[in-house]
Amino acid sequence: MCKSPLHQCLHDLPKCEHHLHIEGSLSPSLLFRLAALNSVPLPDASIDPSFTSVQTLEDRYTRFTSLDDFLHYYFIGNTVLIASADFESLAYEYFTRAHADGVLHAEIFFDPQAHTHRGVSYTTVVQGLSAAQKRAEKDFGLSSKLILCFLRHMSETDADVHYQDAVSLGHFSDGTVAGIGLDSSEVGFPPEIFREVYASAKAAGIRRTAHAGEEGDSSYVSRALDICQVERIDHGIRLVDDEVLLKRIAKEKTLVTMCPLSNVRLRCVSKVEELPVRRFLEEGVRFSINSDDPAYFGGYILDNYCAVQEAFGLSVKEWRYIAEGAIEGSWCDEGRKKELLAKVEEWAEKYKEHP
Repeated sequence: MCKSPLHQCLHDLPKCEHHLHIEGSLSPSLLFRLAALNSVPLPDASIDPSFTSVQTLEDRYTRFTSLDDFLHYYFIGNTVLIASADFESLAYEYFTRAHADGVLHAEIFFDPQAHTHRGVSYTTVVQGLSAAQKRAEKDFGLSSKLILCFLRHMSETDADVHYQDAVSLGHFSDGTVAGIGLDSSEVGFPPEIFREVYASAKAAGIRRTAHAGEEGDSSYVSRALDICQVERIDHGIRLVDDEVLLKRIAKEKTLVTMCPLSNVRLRCVSKVEELPVRRFLEEGVRFSINSDDPAYFGGYILDNYCAVQEAFGLSVKEWRYIAEGAIEGSWCDEGRKKELLAKVEEWAEKYKEHP
């Protein structure tokens, strides 16, 4: 439980989430329920005791040794998602929690390759997620965008197949999908592998982002910017290792989507205090705070805000800077941005007596 005197203030802060893998919000309880519903066999508990119960699986999630160790369990979780209704349940569960944490706008990643390669169609995935989006906007007033992510441990050719599927269905042109991203194992899979699909997306005016500088060094960030022409950087904590690149990111107002609890859980850093939050603020870097894969990393977005506050003791003014930068770096339309900025203004007025 957050012990900061600013806890209520942080709860009430209007939030945008930009770095959320919808498959990574699959709670162990929903995983077991969908496995039973869809008759999907989970690993035998005699081989992997993690799958003895919801509780043992939750406990195993606290002991990831690396990104690849996490991904092993992440892809097992994906196997229980079969029908559109499963994806709708998954996403609506996330939206419900996000709404409770003060999220007003969310831009969520999904990994179609993780599903098509086990026989679940791209349209099945998108239909379920889109249904949940509509429900969340109606029920909570929460706007959202989908970002189609490519798995970087798979080929560029395979990424292009899925990209072309979305193009042929008109999903980029009609707004069903807002942009593309790049995730999965970073080291050894540099951004330039995917240069052609990113070039195609840029030519078509499609928004672009990529995971970079999480486990990989700062060159992964510069190559994502220069070769793939991305508009924002996911994670990006290794930016501080390159002074010139850091100042470039600040000058160009490139949004960096930080994930504090994820970085600790995956041992990119040993504690939140080691993250470059203070440095980003000092340099004027635009960044947002996000939950990444919250069901696996022990914290949704408010948990991440609280962890940052406890580590750095930020002021209301500094949180306002973060919130406004997150809105300005979002991919929603200008009208929605104005609405969200007005809500931050109201929040700042309410809490102006806080330091």
